[in-house]
Amino acid sequence: MNFARTTNISLLLIPAIFFISTIEIKAQTFRNIHAEAETQATGTSNGVVPFWMRSNQFGSVPPPGASASFTGRIYRDYETPTITALNSGKKKPIDWGFGFDGRVNAGKESNLLLIEAYAKIRTGIFQLKGGRSKDVMGLNGDTALSSGNFAVSGNSLGIPKIELSIPDYYRIPAFDGLFSFKGNFAHGWVGKTRILDVISGTPPNPPLYYIQNTHPVTYFHQKSLYVRLGKKDWKLNLYGGFNHQVYWGNEREAFGPNFKLSSLKSFFYVATGKSYGSKGIPTSKIGNQLGSVDIGATYDFNNLSVMIYRQNFYDVGALSKLANIRDGLNGISIENKNYNPDNRGFEWKKVLFEFLYSKDQAGYPWSVPTKSGDEDYYNNFYYMEGWSYKTMGVGNPFITTRNDARTGQAYRYADYFINNRIVAFHLGLSGSLYNWIFSSKLSYSKNYGTFGTSIYGGSTGSIRNPQTTNIFVPVQQFSFYLESMKAIKKGCSIGFATALDQGKLLYNSYGLQLKLKKSL
Repeated sequence: MNFARTTNISLLLIPAIFFISTIEIKAQTFRNIHAEAETQATGTSNGVVPFWMRSNQFGSVPPPGASASFTGRIYRDYETPTITALNSGKKKPIDWGFGFDGRVNAGKESNLLLIEAYAKIRTGIFQLKGGRSKDVMGLNGDTALSSGNFAVSGNSLGIPKIELSIPDYYRIPAFDGLFSFKGNFAHGWVGKTRILDVISGTPPNPPLYYIQNTHPVTYFHQKSLYVRLGKKDWKLNLYGGFNHQVYWGNEREAFGPNFKLSSLKSFFYVATGKSYGSKGIPTSKIGNQLGSVDIGATYDFNNLSVMIYRQNFYDVGALSKLANIRDGLNGISIENKNYNPDNRGFEWKKVLFEFLYSKDQAGYPWSVPTKSGDEDYYNNFYYMEGWSYKTMGVGNPFITTRNDARTGQAYRYADYFINNRIVAFHLGLSGSLYNWIFSSKLSYSKNYGTFGTSIYGGSTGSIRNPQTTNIFVPVQQFSFYLESMKAIKKGCSIGFATALDQGKLLYNSYGLQLKLKKSL
C-alpha cells in the first residue's frame, strides 16, 4: 500500500475543512432539518477495497487505491419518531420527512453516487415513502453490526420504490396489548437487466447461452409482515414473520409469445406467489423470488437486553418441505442498557454473534426431493445477474459474486454468484474508548462454491448433473473492520476506519480511511 499517496490525498481535506467550517444553519429557521458534510481520504492495497469497507454500506463505497471522497447529507425526520406512541396524544395527525445523501469519489475511478433521495409522509400508523432509501429487510439484532440479512442487507444501493408501510410495531389495543405488528408493501424499479436466453444445443452438446442487450425495465416487488407477542410490561417478547421479494417484468422477453399473461395478471401472480405454466413454459413462480421466514425473542434483564433470532431462507421452494431447514442465519445480540459514551475508559454498547450456514440448499443426493432442486441462493436462470443491483449483491455479502472473488476458482457461465454454500462465524462489537465511539466486525468463513461446481452437481427435481471437472476448491476467508469517530467541537468529528482481508476467496488487501464530519 502506498501510504505516501494516501498522505497526499489527505491534503484534499484542507479545502473541505474550510468549506465545512464556513457553513452555519440556524436550527430555528429549519425546524427538524438536519445536515452534515463528511470528507474522507482512503488508501487501499492491491487495488482492492477490503470486504467490510465495501460491504453493507448501502453502496457508499470508496474506489480502489488512493482516493478522496465528499459526502453531503440533509434530512428531516418526524417530530415524534415512534409510531408506538400513537395513543400518547403527542403526535401530529400528519407528519412528513425527506432525505438526501450524495457522494463524490475522486481517484483512480471517479464517480458520483446518489445514496439516498426520498420523501415520506405519515398519518396514524401508516407511512407512504417514495424514492431511494437505506432499507434492510429481515429480523436481526443490529443492522450496523450484523453480517447482513438474507433478503436485503443494505449491501447495495437501495432500489427506487414506492412503499406503503407500518414501519414500527403497532400494539393492538385488544387483549391488553398482547399483539403488535408491522409490515410493508412496495413496488420498485430495478432498471434494465440482462436476461439469459437458452438456445438448445444439439445433444450431446450442452446448451448455448446468449445474453440479450436491450430489455424493458425490470420491476421489484416486496412485502413483509412481522408480529410481536408480548405485553408492554413483559420482559419477554416473541417475534415471527416473513418477507417476500421478486424481480419480475421480463417474462415475455425470456419466454417469447408463449407467455400469455398481461402485466396486471403477472403482478397478481408475483404478489401471491402463484405458479404459472403454458405450452413451452415449465410451471414455476414468475420472476426471481426469494425471502426469509424469521423468528426471534428478546428478554430485558435489569442491565442487559438480549435478542436471539433466526432467518430461514427460501429461494426456489425447498423451505415449504423443510428440505433446506439446516440453512439459516442464527444470531444473538446483547445490549448494555447502562451504556454511557461520555464515561472515560472502555464502555461497551452492544455485542453480536452470528452463525451463517447455507451449505445444504436441499442439494445433496440424500436431501428431501423437491421439484425445484437445489436452492442455488441468489442465482436465477433468466435474470443473469441474479439477486444483485448495480453489480452488487442485495442480500448477505458473504454470498460472493464473480466480480469479488479471486480469479481461478470454478464457476458456471450462467452464475453471477459463484459462492453461495458457506459456513461463517461473525462477531460485531460497538462501544466507546476514551470518548472515541467505535464499531468493529470480525468474520471467518469456509466457502464451498455452488452445487453446480461441486462433485454432486446442480439439480432440478430428479435431474442431477454430477461433476468430475470444474470443481470449486473449498477455501477459507478472514475479514476484519474497525471504525471510530470522536467529537471535537462546534459539531465537528474526526475519525478513521481500517479493514483487512486474508484468505483464498478474496484478494488479500488492507485499507485505511481518515474522516472529518461536520454536523450542521
